[in-house]
Amino acid sequence: MAKIISVSLGEELLSEIDSVQKDVGFSGRSEAIRSGMKLLLDDLKEKEKLKGHAECVLVLAHDRKFEDAFTQAKHDHEDIISTQIHSNFCNNKCLEVFVLHGSADKIRDFFSEIRKNKRSEYVKLIVP
Repeated sequence: MAKIISVSLGEELLSEIDSVQKDVGFSGRSEAIRSGMKLLLDDLKEKEKLKGHAECVLVLAHDRKFEDAFTQAKHDHEDIISTQIHSNFCNNKCLEVFVLHGSADKIRDFFSEIRKNKRSEYVKLIVP
């Protein structure tokens, strides 16, 4: 049985949800939010499955002026970074792509450190 809960959202996020609802064709806000939560939970479950030796791709976008905010994490995890591609985008944005090989625990640690950095604008760990 479905439970009704109350959620507080800022105007900007609510506006984005309404836009997605209309663009994708969800029947209402609840359906849009349920779908988003399902994606988040599926993504987290995928990361939990990492065991032993793993190979993944991490994608990171950030403002160019915050490059130094990520440097230490990259150096601390260079043993699992087999390839790093850095590209400067317009509007002073940077895109970084890391091919990771190594202990699943170390990959999770690196992902967590990057994701928790408030300077990250986009972080995605892809587990093939």
